[in-house]
Amino acid sequence: MFEFVRTHTRLFLFILVVLIIPSFVFFGIQGYDRMDAGGNAKVAEVAGRPVTQAEWDAMHRDQIERVRRQMPGVDAKLFDTPQMRQQSLDLLVRDRVLLAAADDANLVITDDYMDRLFKTDPQFAALRNPDGSVNKDILAAQGMSSDLFAYRLRQDLAKRQVLQGVSDTALAPPAVAAATLDAFFQQREAQVLRFDTKDYLAKVSPTDAEIEQYYKDPAHAAQFQAPEQATIEYVVLDVEALKKDVVVTDEKLKEYYDQNIAHYSTPEERRASHILVQADKSAPAEVREKAKAKAESLLAELKKSPALFAELAKKHSDDPGSAERGGDLDFFGRGAMVKPFEDAAFALKPGETSDVVESDFGYHIIRTTAVRGGDRRSFEDVRPQLEEEVRKQLAQQKFSEIAVDFSNMVYEQPDSLKPVVDKFKLELRTAQGVTRTPAPGTAAPLNDAKFLEALFSAEALRNKRNTDAVETSPNQLVSGRVVQHTPARTLPLADVKDKVGAAVARQQAAAQARKEGEARLAEAKKDPKAALAVAAQMVSRVQTRELPREVIDAVLGADPSALPTAVGVNLGDAGYAVARVMQITGRDPVAADTARGQTQYAQAWGDAETQAYYEALKGRLGVEIFAPAAPAAPAAPVN
Repeated sequence: MFEFVRTHTRLFLFILVVLIIPSFVFFGIQGYDRMDAGGNAKVAEVAGRPVTQAEWDAMHRDQIERVRRQMPGVDAKLFDTPQMRQQSLDLLVRDRVLLAAADDANLVITDDYMDRLFKTDPQFAALRNPDGSVNKDILAAQGMSSDLFAYRLRQDLAKRQVLQGVSDTALAPPAVAAATLDAFFQQREAQVLRFDTKDYLAKVSPTDAEIEQYYKDPAHAAQFQAPEQATIEYVVLDVEALKKDVVVTDEKLKEYYDQNIAHYSTPEERRASHILVQADKSAPAEVREKAKAKAESLLAELKKSPALFAELAKKHSDDPGSAERGGDLDFFGRGAMVKPFEDAAFALKPGETSDVVESDFGYHIIRTTAVRGGDRRSFEDVRPQLEEEVRKQLAQQKFSEIAVDFSNMVYEQPDSLKPVVDKFKLELRTAQGVTRTPAPGTAAPLNDAKFLEALFSAEALRNKRNTDAVETSPNQLVSGRVVQHTPARTLPLADVKDKVGAAVARQQAAAQARKEGEARLAEAKKDPKAALAVAAQMVSRVQTRELPREVIDAVLGADPSALPTAVGVNLGDAGYAVARVMQITGRDPVAADTARGQTQYAQAWGDAETQAYYEALKGRLGVEIFAPAAPAAPAAPVN
């Protein structure tokens, strides 16, 4: 049910009345005094501090990388659009506003709070080692060190504090929530009589004069245009293009194998159990001595009765996660545990028990129970993989060496791509029917916005010269030139007469449908109690009965004090509808989850108040945007 609320947020927030729709008004760059060279260009200002182009680019790259991690199979270029870049700037500005507000309010996140939160909050469970320390391997996979993770967490907590005082205290009395939800999920019984355009197409027959008049109307010109097209030549310099000419020697392969032997080995892992007598490193000396004495006492007992390890762990270990399993920590590799614990566990043979081991968390007694991994694949087994990896690395090195030369050559010899093709042994590719906006499914690099912008620049079209080298993806440069250019043009009427005739017929059929619908509406208004020639049905925002949105809005928007009543709905090219609204029957039973509805209502109210507070912070701190707004998506032509 509440999936529906999320997909109709605008309507729901309108009912709440007080919601403030956030918007960022972007202005053109206001003169060169706001600009520095390259990445230092100022794109926004928050609380008197600049936000630079480089910071915006970094935020956008981070957003794309986050998408790539969450959806590995998706083409990340789909998200590198002006609209997505604008969203990245919005997020960057929001971060700066919240950090500035936290600084003004002297909100401080202490180390003790950070440590306690990390060790107890379930959201960090995946990042915690069994001993409570941070898993550095997982952080490294995300490109973070422990210090960077702590810095970002501290910032996130500070930003969260700025808004939590508002979002967590929103008032949504049950009676008010119930009244709002009753209105939003209201059911009404109605008869809906459709006058569909398709039912009138057989009744119209456009004349040649009407077809020509429609064709010549400037308002319809875009419907019958052939898009601007170009035939191009282009070259791609990337690692794949260079790999085919790379020669890899056996000496180089063996050197790479020896240097990266860990990649071709199964990491050794240990399975161990432990008994922890907890005593933090910050604890007083007498507390730690007492804990050490207890651990030594337990060790002495184990030496007498080794089989009691699991029983003693369950009874005495201060690690609740492993104690209930007899101290078992399962398998772990190097780097997963704190150093003293790791050294001891990896020094033991299966079945051996350590002496008392001291760490920042206290005192451990460790028993290694199993070993696995540590196997190494032979050179010959991995030779094909080695060749591919070394070839790729050498091609990458070569790309780095010649990328500047490639860029300079396409610029300095702009009348042909043949010089770079010959010098770097690249393939000269051709493509026909290239357009400014690529069709869905167009292969790279012909779907790259930056490359297409360069190809269709005024200079490239006018002089038929090479474009500058464009970076279309990491380690890939592309240059192209227009061989033949065909401007957008209106197709001759003879070529599109059938299409024009169909458009005129739809227009005339829709007009007839509307005329008959309006006549029927007039009759219904004279006698609202007279039934329409269709069955009545219950409609709501949840159960639309496949009716158009405009019809649902008209039925639910009819004056409840004047029922039964008739309303008309102009459906544009689709025709017309007359609805006779008969009665209101309360909330749709499909939307009867009252408790969840009140929670959603309170959340929406809190979100609205939080957004209003954020807008107030922007005004108080001073936010100015210099970067141009992302262009709106073009309207789709009428077919």
